Parts: sequence; structure tokens; C-alpha cells
Amino acid sequence: MRVLKRYLTIYAALWKNSVTREMIFKGNFLLWILVELLWFGLQLSFIAVLYRHTDHIGSWTKWQVVVLIGASHFIQQIFQAFFLINCANLSELVRTGKLDFLLLLPVNTRFVISLRQVDLGGFINAASAVGVMVYAARQIPLTPSFLQVLGFAILCLAGIIIHYSLMFLLATISFWTVRAQGIVWGYYNLFQIARMPDEAFKGLFRAVFTFALPVLLVSNVPVRVLIDKIGNPWPMGLLLGMSVVCFIVSEWGWRASLRRYTSASS
Repeated sequence: MRVLKRYLTIYAALWKNSVTREMIFKGNFLLWILVELLWFGLQLSFIAVLYRHTDHIGSWTKWQVVVLIGASHFIQQIFQAFFLINCANLSELVRTGKLDFLLLLPVNTRFVISLRQVDLGGFINAASAVGVMVYAARQIPLTPSFLQVLGFAILCLAGIIIHYSLMFLLATISFWTVRAQGIVWGYYNLFQIARMPDEAFKGLFRAVFTFALPVLLVSNVPVRVLIDKIGNPWPMGLLLGMSVVCFIVSEWGWRASLRRYTSASS
């Protein structure tokens, strides 16, 4: 209990620093919120145009896909709020030697690296995604039960863990190549695949993005639970299992990378 309280105190201090940083650059903070909202709007506009020419994508109706896009955006923005900038900055910590200082701190180094900055705009954008999901649910119409909403929240958390674990693992490549931002941001761009119904993909492509890089699972499975489109529990088990496997693999990669690290001053 004492350890938990200590880490909560540390995290509260990190939040305070993040709020201070965002308030110093208010214009940049508001601009990025606007950019994300415009991008979200473009995604919804694309679906509106697409459904002028068809009634279904697989078994997904227009408003069900809107819920899917909202859920994908929600997961992406929560991930972005907590982890994105921190994962992207790992290679810079390695290159400049600032990682040496973090390794000397009397706390878990991965904890500090993963959570040292918070993107507050991500929470505002996530709220807009929830608003879109609620509106789309009314259009279906859809009234999910408490258990469905709870299952949706748990599976979204599993999806966020998958995104974090894979991006952190990719970021550890910087211990070998020094710069790995391109790889990290390349994976971030794959998030766009999660916005589409899994039934739109077939064959090898669907297999790769379900089992190797499970971006299709991350948003499709939670939404299937929410809109009652899931026929059996194995996709939920697969998503939860993949989140555990991805985290364990990322931890293994992190520890292996640290053994290779010799500091920038060596």
C-alpha cells in the first residue's frame, strides 16, 4: 500500500508538470485539439459518402460503423493522452543520454518513461468521440445494458494496453538504431485500420492485423460487445489474451534493451 501511494504521488507530480506545460503553450494546445477534431470529422464524412453507395459493409450498418469509428477514436485519444509522446520520446532519451538520469531515480524506470508527460488534449478529443458514439447509438437505436458498457470499457482498456505495449516495444529499437521515431509513428498510422469493420478485410491481411498486429481487434471487439454483434466469447478472450501477451513481450524487449544500453557518455 505504501508503494502504491508513493507511485500515485509521483504520478500526481507528473500531471502537475504536464498541466503547467500545456498552459504555457495554450495556442498550441488549442490548435492540436482543433486539428484532431477536424480529422475526426473527415473520418465521419468519409463514412457518410461511403454509405450513399451501399447499405452495409459486411453486416455493419451505417450507424454501427459510426459507433466503431467513435470507439476507435476514443481508444486512440486515451492512448495518446497517456502514452504516445512518451513512447515517441524514448529514442531521444537514448540518443541524448537523458535516460541515464532516469535510470538513477529510485522508481521503476519504465513507469517514469511511459507516463512522464500527459497530453491533456487527448481527453477532450476522447470526450468528443463518446458524444459521437452516444448520438449514433440513439440513431440505431441502441440501449446497451450495464454489463455491455462494462465489457466495452474493459475491452477498450485491453486495446489501449496492446497499443501501448507494441509501440513501447518498437520504441526500444532505438537502443540498437538510436533513432526509432519513424518506426513508432509508422505503427501509429496503422491505427487508421482499426476504424474499419473487420468484415471488410479478408485472407492474409485480416490474419496479420488480427494476430500479428491486432489493430482490428482493438476497436471491433469492444464495439461488437456494445452493439450485441458478438456471437461467441472467443474474440473477447483473444483480445484480453493478446493484451497480456503484448505487455509481457514488451517487458522482455525492454529488459533486453537495457542490458545492451551503455549510456551516451560511454
